[in-house]
Amino acid sequence: MVGVLIRMRLRVLRHGLRGSARAAPFLVGSVFGLVGGLFTAVVLAVGGPGGAAGESLAIGTDVAAALLAAWTLGWVVGPVLLSGSDETLQPEHFRLLPIGPRRLAGGLLVSAVVGVPPLVSLVAFAGLVVRGATLGVGPLVVALVVVPLQLALVLALSRVVVGALGAVLRSRRGRDLGVLLAAGTALLIVPAQYAVKAIAPILVERRSPGFVAVLRALPSGWAPVAVEAAARADWWRVVGAVGGLAALVAVLAWAWSALLVRRMTTPPSATGPTRAGRKGAAAGGGLWALVPATPVGAVAAKEVRTWWRDARRRSVLVPGLVLGLALPALPAVLEDDRGHLGVGVLAYAPLFVIFISTMNTGNLYGFDGTALWHTLVQPAAAGADVRGRQLAWLVYVAPVAVVAAFALPALSGQTGAYPWLLSLVPALLGGGSGVLAVMSVFAAYPVPVQRSNPFAAGGMPGCSKALLQVAISLLMLVVALPEVALVAAGSVVDSAALRWLATPVGVGVGLLSAWAFGRIAVRRLEERGPELLAAVRPR
Repeated sequence: MVGVLIRMRLRVLRHGLRGSARAAPFLVGSVFGLVGGLFTAVVLAVGGPGGAAGESLAIGTDVAAALLAAWTLGWVVGPVLLSGSDETLQPEHFRLLPIGPRRLAGGLLVSAVVGVPPLVSLVAFAGLVVRGATLGVGPLVVALVVVPLQLALVLALSRVVVGALGAVLRSRRGRDLGVLLAAGTALLIVPAQYAVKAIAPILVERRSPGFVAVLRALPSGWAPVAVEAAARADWWRVVGAVGGLAALVAVLAWAWSALLVRRMTTPPSATGPTRAGRKGAAAGGGLWALVPATPVGAVAAKEVRTWWRDARRRSVLVPGLVLGLALPALPAVLEDDRGHLGVGVLAYAPLFVIFISTMNTGNLYGFDGTALWHTLVQPAAAGADVRGRQLAWLVYVAPVAVVAAFALPALSGQTGAYPWLLSLVPALLGGGSGVLAVMSVFAAYPVPVQRSNPFAAGGMPGCSKALLQVAISLLMLVVALPEVALVAAGSVVDSAALRWLATPVGVGVGLLSAWAFGRIAVRRLEERGPELLAAVRPR
């Protein structure tokens, strides 16, 4: 069965890379991943700095344990942060086949090795083999055993964590909690930078024996510990480390099989609106009465409700708003010696909000899937659909950005940021609403219906998403250029009038870019609607 599953994965991968539009980003991402894997492999192979043989061996093991802990953490946190676990072969596809859960779990786990992320990880872990070869025959043999076990560990641990979270987050409240969990996980990026700066001297100079002992005691550190023990001829420790890895992989495989049973036998929970919500929506009172009774207003109202009710959409909208405000605040909290710099960055949090929200939500039609055909079969519906989606996005992002633009400079004492913010915020809001519409029709990809696993990935490789974000960032930069030029020129010549002139210019640029980019999206939707429908069709 494993051979069949591997061939299925290869076939799906091959079909998913048809055409240069998908193959090129996939290859670029694969190259970057391999470069990172090779760098890790080189560090693992080199080990510690020169010195006494025993001290160098210990430092090399400490460095390897830290690197493998980082890779293991990446396998666990990555799917939560990116909402993209690899489910090329979904267990539900095998629900009606006479295959036991343990056999299916083992087959899916082994077939999961076929893919770019496992290959990159294997390249990185292979540095232990090179290090073992430099230490002798015994360490080489041990390294050849522990490297596959280390790869199996990260694969199984990632599946178990994502599967357990998926089981917890199936309800509506659970999915809302998952959105906050993803945002909180992303907030670890900035503290991680400080941790990396602090860990390097601790490992090389061995300043903290307790911290090093924890790294070695973690399951991610058992592989380098086994190689070091083999070099020291401590075979009992080798047996303990290798046996512990094998036993842990077996336990994780069993846990995943249990999660598969629960996943394949538990019906999906209802996620529709409550009766009170339906009555409130039907009544049309309150703010809904302000929505014009036009096609654009109808689409905007529908999209506003959908952004709030659909867990998949909330999972990309809410983290952008939270991270945009929180990430600039972290330097002010963490940089004790450069706190003034952190406070200065905090004033520009509205720009982070707009930028991150635009990048996260640049796949509007991917969430619709085949429901897009409702728009395509209606005469002259493309214009209203695009404009309504732009307005709905602004309903959520604009209030947060505008309030932050007025409040944060005053709270942080950076009142000099007002000319920048009051010109850039309207420009980027308009530009962001247009840019996400353009990217939604030119670079759409399918987003699967989350019936069982909230962290299931779509059909688009992760590297494609990265390139999509780069493209969006470049377009946003073009929108910001006129305002930046005016404020910068006013600062150079010390002209307050020139600096504040950028504010109406920013409003005008925002309106113009929203209209122009939206028009491009409308024409693309009208001319290439069937191709877009094929691109967002779930696979």
